Amino acid sequence: MKPQEPPFDLSLAFARQREACAAAPFPNWAERADRLQRLRRLLADHETEISRAIDEDFGGRPAIETELAEIWPSLEEVKGALRHGRRWMKPRRAGVGKWFLPARGHVLPQPLGVVGIIVPWNYPLYLGVGPVAAALAAGNRAMVKMSEFTPAFSALFQQLCAKAFSPEEVCIVTGAADVAAQFSALPFDHLLFTGSTAVGRKVMAAAAANLTPVTLELGGKSPAIVTPGYPLDHAVQRILAGKLLNAGQTCIAPDYVLLPRAALSAFVEAARAQARRGYPGGLADPHYCSIINDGQYRRLARDVDEAATRGTRIEALFDGAPRDDARRRLAPTLLVDPPVDCAAMRDEIFGPVLPLVPYDRVEDAIAFVNARPRPLALYWFDRDAARTENALQAMPAGGVTVNDTLLHIAQESLPFGGVGASGMGHYHGQWGFDTFSKLKPVFRQSRLNGMALFLPPYRPAMRRLLALMKRF
Repeated sequence: MKPQEPPFDLSLAFARQREACAAAPFPNWAERADRLQRLRRLLADHETEISRAIDEDFGGRPAIETELAEIWPSLEEVKGALRHGRRWMKPRRAGVGKWFLPARGHVLPQPLGVVGIIVPWNYPLYLGVGPVAAALAAGNRAMVKMSEFTPAFSALFQQLCAKAFSPEEVCIVTGAADVAAQFSALPFDHLLFTGSTAVGRKVMAAAAANLTPVTLELGGKSPAIVTPGYPLDHAVQRILAGKLLNAGQTCIAPDYVLLPRAALSAFVEAARAQARRGYPGGLADPHYCSIINDGQYRRLARDVDEAATRGTRIEALFDGAPRDDARRRLAPTLLVDPPVDCAAMRDEIFGPVLPLVPYDRVEDAIAFVNARPRPLALYWFDRDAARTENALQAMPAGGVTVNDTLLHIAQESLPFGGVGASGMGHYHGQWGFDTFSKLKPVFRQSRLNGMALFLPPYRPAMRRLLALMKRF
């Protein structure tokens, strides 16, 4: 009989990483690049296994979507860190006050130590690898808690990382909510969580006990706003592309659409044509994704049913039955002018359900967004440059794509993160490197300096000099 393995000890794993940091607090670029290269090879060499595992967890996720939305952007993050990491880690010149010359100043990016990363189920590869790449480029060790809702991929990723890294470099943790609670209570040097606002509150509370700084990438109601005169077919195409990727199970998917009242019927017809053009097989189309589990599927169906009972016009965009319970597939569904207090308008949808909210003036649309918690993403469709600039200034949001959807997240040079209820902090590219570094200020005093003039006992000459300094 095979002996039972002892339970995984989170505290021991953390202690080992902390000891490794103490032994090598500032890895050189060769060491960091070696870790990043191993991460890159892990991705490049195991694409097929990764896609199959994620497909198994979802009960049907197109391999091309995994390649497009997970493998490719993960490789881009790692390759970007390899291209630029040596420059990012160099001391950065900084000036000193004129009264302190000829002293010098600089900023030294110092590795924080042990970084904790909590990964959600919707993009389990990309939302794990992206932060890990930033943490490794910054010279840290990483502990990664995978979602219990992606057991096949979590087990595979744990196995692959165990072969590519020592547990003192990268440690992958699996388990249910109790393990996640223990994980978030560890005294990390920084903790990054991606997930729901409700769980984010718990993570932040646990981190507060250790004064652990947190980056929270949450969700919320991300609006798409179509302005009068914008080509409706183009807006529909790009909004549905952002909404139906991963069957809407995307934190920055358009959550609802604000559009001119007169355009409602035309939007519905254009959306029906676009959905059937993009997925000619309907619910059986091989490029359409299933909902991750029964609980999420039932929640989405319940939200649609609630809106219907309250008089909302429901428009399923595929031919035939709007649901396939056995495969957990829900047809793209429009909720036309739903009550603002129904579940689909209160809570993040996270599925292929799209409310359409009419407005009479653009100012009303902006006020509608600003009356609600600040969104993680904002999508503005407009050909008027001046009106666009006004909208960008008027509506706080975590990130914005103008005349398209989702694409701001794919830009290495742009920070990704939320604001207010949609999160705090950011990462991607150098922004991630800086998040996982202490930008340590260093002041280098010159041999010739006037500090002796300001030492006690304080003399009249010092007072006269101080008066002169205050004037200039």
